[in-house]
Amino acid sequence: MRVLKFGGTSVGSAERMKKVSHLISDGIPKIVVLSAMSGTTNCLVEIARAFYQKDSVTVNTLINELNIRYEVVVADLYKTEKGGLLGKELIKKHFDYLRSFDIHSFAFNEEHAILAQGELISTALFHYFLEENGVDSVLLPALDFMRTDDNDEPDLLYIEEHLRKIIAGLTQKNLFITQGYICRNASGAISNLQRGGSDYSATLIGAALFSDEVQIWTDIDGMHNNDPRIVEKTKPVAELSFDEAAELAYFGAKVLHPTCVNPARLRNIPVRLLNTLQPEAKGTVISDKSSGDNIKAVAAKDGIIAINIVSTRMLMAYGFLRSVFEVFERYKTPIDMISTSEVAVSLTIDTLKNLDAIIEEIGTFGTVSVEHKQTIICIVGDFLADKTGYAVKIFEAMKQVPIRMISYGGSKNNISLLINTIHKNEALKALNKGLFDL
Repeated sequence: MRVLKFGGTSVGSAERMKKVSHLISDGIPKIVVLSAMSGTTNCLVEIARAFYQKDSVTVNTLINELNIRYEVVVADLYKTEKGGLLGKELIKKHFDYLRSFDIHSFAFNEEHAILAQGELISTALFHYFLEENGVDSVLLPALDFMRTDDNDEPDLLYIEEHLRKIIAGLTQKNLFITQGYICRNASGAISNLQRGGSDYSATLIGAALFSDEVQIWTDIDGMHNNDPRIVEKTKPVAELSFDEAAELAYFGAKVLHPTCVNPARLRNIPVRLLNTLQPEAKGTVISDKSSGDNIKAVAAKDGIIAINIVSTRMLMAYGFLRSVFEVFERYKTPIDMISTSEVAVSLTIDTLKNLDAIIEEIGTFGTVSVEHKQTIICIVGDFLADKTGYAVKIFEAMKQVPIRMISYGGSKNNISLLINTIHKNEALKALNKGLFDL
């Protein structure tokens, strides 16, 4: 059974939903994972924020505006009286639910319930549309099988057990529609897999069912070799290894959620990135295979904070770095890059959360300085240790861009450079010209 995930832009209108229905109508058994319609989750976040702020005017305004948008979608999507009635009843039920929260006692768990409405609406609308057009499908509630554990990590064994049990009871069915992003936590309350979590949902489902392939459909034809929003003449990369794709996703390639590679790699399931607007394009295939030793792509991650610690206590000492890293571990703050000398260590993080507390603690080890508005430029490929020439090409291309830090050798798939964000566009364009002759 295949798993096909369609993102928010792919189901962002009635016309887009109709196009998706054609893409899945090939008779191959599949589970279709849908995101909320584009813009919906952002609006639901604003609604939840207004509830927290006890701003009833804004709550009602936002809910009414979103309600009207969905009424337009229903009117465009269904052509029969029955279909239109089902769509209207669905919209009324969900928006009545949004209006039912008490603005004076709004709680954290209720925010998650609000955020879940986007996926619940999009999947039901799509399922009703398929029914209207004589396509047999099953609406499969993700909240019945998608679950996280006590560490808020997906519980793959639970997902596998419950999903297989549900599908086993539906032996005559071969098309299932379910929600991306949403889940329940270990206590059974509604939660989610964070932003971009629909990709994660798809690969978790694929892993649970040992699928032959997971397809991620978006509005771009695969993972490109550079950022097409900044650089002209980018092109999709035909093949990537799991490691290469994970590096690119983590360091800024928006077409794929960073965590979604892990379940597919665990069960060795190929992931294919495809374009809803150009379905004939080959896209990108991610698997355990690598297409050889070369430079594949470049990505950039903004919002980076560089922290520099200078201390003579490092000289000829052991245990110093462990003490520094333990501070970041206590505050559950991942480190992206690290560079050391005899008396200094520089590292990067991507969150302001707990920054002041971290700086205060590591200040006991030496003199600390902090630089904001940094960007990590990540060059991804298969950099074999005995192969020469990679570094020369990269640094020749970057000769006009000031480089703050370099990470090379920790991974055979990644060379990372830290620069000031003001140089980001210049760096991406220079690398495109120097590495890909574009």
